[in-house]
Amino acid sequence: MTKSHNVTEFIFLGLSHNQEVQRVCFVIFLPLYMATVVGNFLVVLTVMTSRSLGSPMYFFLSYLSFVEICYSSTTAPKLISDLLTDQKSISLWGCLTQLFFFHFFGGTEMFLLTMMAYDRYVAICKPLNYTTIMTQQLCAVLVGIAWMGGFVHSFAQILLTFHLPFCGPNVIDHYFCDVLPLLKLACSDTFLIGLLVVANGGTLSVISFVVLLVSYAVILPHLRNQSSEGRRKALSTCVSHITVVVLFFGPIIFIYLRTSATLTVDKIVAVFYTMVTPLLSPVIYTLRNAEVKKAMKRLWIRTMRRDEA
Repeated sequence: MTKSHNVTEFIFLGLSHNQEVQRVCFVIFLPLYMATVVGNFLVVLTVMTSRSLGSPMYFFLSYLSFVEICYSSTTAPKLISDLLTDQKSISLWGCLTQLFFFHFFGGTEMFLLTMMAYDRYVAICKPLNYTTIMTQQLCAVLVGIAWMGGFVHSFAQILLTFHLPFCGPNVIDHYFCDVLPLLKLACSDTFLIGLLVVANGGTLSVISFVVLLVSYAVILPHLRNQSSEGRRKALSTCVSHITVVVLFFGPIIFIYLRTSATLTVDKIVAVFYTMVTPLLSPVIYTLRNAEVKKAMKRLWIRTMRRDEA
């Protein structure tokens, strides 16, 4: 079928038509997004400047925080600015660009969480060989694989969407561009493409989630072989990681492991995984990690002393 893009821009319906509700959302989402950027940036800065956080676990954590900033920034600024306007529009190419980077950073985070589980597996199940296995070179390769995996996943989503003919209407019942809402606007049969989207997004998420669950099913029994202090520290990092995994994969599996028809509740779920989850990740990791909190405190003291000087 010949590609036809008669539509040059899309109109978002947003979260609500009620202006009072939109103003309330603006007051909530703007501080939420700012806290997400500041919190994750603080984690990145702390890891980069603290010698005590030189282990691979914190190396992956810093990249995770960086990806969280990028992931949230693909949708949050547009959502927040649209809450103050009546006309919520985006160009066709702007829509495709947003879709690409949304899935690029989301896919990268998916693979990065899997790499972090492997790091925990080596640290707990093979502690004597941890430093020889998790070298800087291997960590860099694993992060590179995560970025490449995110790119391939996103490129596949764009490939499926780019060839859809959009001849009108152009109203998206959402607050950002994603594949499933766009399928409803295509003036062609999208059943097969919908299945491919589920295969690329939903199935990939489920497989990654199952791999993570199996890895922790292997990891947790090995905690019995450690001392009480070692068990407590290892359990703390594992619980933090598992919590972030559930918060990230749960909503995504709910959204993408279904048919191409969208539900009203999808927008509420989308707010959770685009606005709330990126903020919770640094909070969960720092509140449950004494080393990160100490490093942040030292960073704050150094900064204050430098300002006084």
